Amino acid sequence: MKLSYFPGCTLKNKAKDLDEYARRSALALGIELEEIEEWQCCGGVFTASRDEIATKLSSVRALAAAKKKDQPLVSVCSACHNVIRQTNYAMQNDEEFAFKVNNYMGEEEAYDGTAQVYHYLEMLRDLVGFDRIRERVVNPLTGKKIAAYYGCLLLRPAKVMAMDDPENPQIMEDLIRALGAEPVIYAYRNECCGGYVTLEDPELSRKKSNTVSDSAANNGAEMIVTACPLCRYNLVKNGSVLPVVYFTELLAEALGVKEVKA
Repeated sequence: MKLSYFPGCTLKNKAKDLDEYARRSALALGIELEEIEEWQCCGGVFTASRDEIATKLSSVRALAAAKKKDQPLVSVCSACHNVIRQTNYAMQNDEEFAFKVNNYMGEEEAYDGTAQVYHYLEMLRDLVGFDRIRERVVNPLTGKKIAAYYGCLLLRPAKVMAMDDPENPQIMEDLIRALGAEPVIYAYRNECCGGYVTLEDPELSRKKSNTVSDSAANNGAEMIVTACPLCRYNLVKNGSVLPVVYFTELLAEALGVKEVKA
C-alpha cells in the first residue's frame, strides 16, 4: 500500500527520529510512505481568521498532490496534522475561504477538500489494525508501563480532528497494548504542556509541563510517549522526571526495526 506523506519541517531537523522510525515501521507493516514533492512548511498553527489564506496554501498544495495520486495523505507531527486537517475541513465547509484559496492558486483543477487525511496513529488503527500490529511484533514491550501524552493538537477541535474522544482518548493506549506494554492512565494526558507560551511566560510553561510528567510518574509510568515534537521538547526542557520518547520509536523497537544494519 502506498500513501502520500507530509513530514513537515521539524521532522527534517529536531525530530528526525520521529520521521525515521515512522518510515521504517510503515515498511515493516507493508506501507510505503511517498513523500510529497516540493512540500512547504504547514504554517505551524492554524489561524482562525477567514481572510488569512497565505499560511494555509502549503497544506492545500499537499492535499491536492495526494488527491492527484489518489492516495490518502498521512502526517505524523501533531502540529502539521492539526493544520492540514483544519485546512481540509475549511476547504470542505467554508465556500468563501475555498474560493479565495483556489482563486489564488490558479490551478486548472480546483481543490475541493476531498483528499483523505490520516494521522499516522489513525493509519495504524484504521488501515493496518492493531491486531495485525500485534501479530508483527517481534520484541514485545512486556512489563513496561507507558504513559501516552496526547497534548492539545491531536484531539482538538474535536469536531474537526475527529480522531478520538477528546476527553477520554484510547488510540495511543490501544497501540501500547498491541506492542505488549501496559498503558498508564493519568489525569493530564490530554492537557496542554504549555509549549506555545514558552517565550511569553516560561514559568507557566514549566509549571504546566511538570504537572503532566509528575502526574504520569505518580501513577506508575516509567516513560512518556508523544506524537508532538513541541510537547517532547517542552517536557524534556522543563525537566521531566520521566524519559519522553516518540511513539514511533516504541513501534520500531517492537517491530524489530529500531536498529537497521548499514
